[in-house]
Amino acid sequence: RKALNHELSKLFNEMWEMDVNRFIPGKDYTIELQGRAGAVQEGDSAVRDSAARHLFHNVNEERLKNTKTFATFISLLDNYETSTGVEEVVTPEEIAENNRFLDAILMTRVMKLAHEYLLKKNLAKPNLADFKYQLYDIWFQLYARKEGDRPDSCGFEHVFVGETRHGKEVLGLHNWVQFYLQEKRNQIDYKGYVARKNKNRPDGDDQVLSIQFSWKGSVKPVGSTFIGVSPEFEFALYTVIFLLSEERVTRETVKIEEYELQIVVFRHGHHIGTAYPVLLSTDNE
Repeated sequence: RKALNHELSKLFNEMWEMDVNRFIPGKDYTIELQGRAGAVQEGDSAVRDSAARHLFHNVNEERLKNTKTFATFISLLDNYETSTGVEEVVTPEEIAENNRFLDAILMTRVMKLAHEYLLKKNLAKPNLADFKYQLYDIWFQLYARKEGDRPDSCGFEHVFVGETRHGKEVLGLHNWVQFYLQEKRNQIDYKGYVARKNKNRPDGDDQVLSIQFSWKGSVKPVGSTFIGVSPEFEFALYTVIFLLSEERVTRETVKIEEYELQIVVFRHGHHIGTAYPVLLSTDNE
């Protein structure tokens, strides 16, 4: 395991503290963890369901609708064809929505802090419009998931919306808002939490979870996700790690609040391939 990155831990804790749009467990939303998920292989269709009810018991929808970064984020979730191999068609409206979302997150203190940090490292353009263009390229520029295929994917789609491969595999989908909205439409079936080695079970206040679920007929054996955080927090976190490294896969160990995490970022050329948190341990074990 890589040693704790103190510099990034400090930065991410500052972002966490100033994330005024973060939803507070028990106040802005409640989750029901229910049972522990069973062992399952990728692609299994029949798995034990350890959770009869939804993961999200309730979410403050007024707050989602009235918080600009969440509202502009939600408008992007229906812009993608989730099957890999099917070419994405990007309309002028969708480009405008992408820009509105980036404009909204760039106004937040969280994104401003990320920008300042990247400037110090000479990894970002000082001008906000140039930085926005850089973010657009990293997250929204389309590419082919497989060599020689049609441009069918982008970092945003993979991480925040989710994709399917051959109808047998769930890729990405590491965002709680998308999970909640899909669950509400009965598109997602939460199967239970995935416990870590020394901890019996997570609790409803945990803002990083490992879960198992099925979506569009396929199972994701383990998906890890932040719960309740704002879109700008995730964008800032993953962008910083992406820009700090040239490696194809970067894993940084950080401590945010009480969570010891490994933040994993895969690159696809100049773009994000995937990004997600992995829980290592928490203090309350």
